[in-house]
Amino acid sequence: QVHLVQSGGGTVQAGGSLRLSCAAYGRPFNDYVMGWFRQAPGKEREFVGKIQWSDFTEYANSVKGRFTITRDNARQTLYLQMNSLKPEDTAVYYCAAGGVPADRDESTYNFWGQGTQVTVSS
Repeated sequence: QVHLVQSGGGTVQAGGSLRLSCAAYGRPFNDYVMGWFRQAPGKEREFVGKIQWSDFTEYANSVKGRFTITRDNARQTLYLQMNSLKPEDTAVYYCAAGGVPADRDESTYNFWGQGTQVTVSS
């Protein structure tokens, strides 16, 4: 089992940058596929991206080229660097940990962070 604690987020103007962190406690971090999801007001939670133990990454088309996911296995921490932010990126962002088959479907992730608000003003 792993416990995920998120930090970062806040309010930024369009075009700005933010970095989210997700610290993992418990089972070794690199046992998991780590993902980022987000949920905007009135919308369903959606996939943002994921990173595997091999550092292979996959992103949603809406964030590709602007967001970067990295992981520091020694620090047991996951990061989401968000650049060129747009108002439509406003959402609560969640990190998640899942077994090897974890993909874009949130049901394939077993453990979730508490969520952190990102607001992008125009």
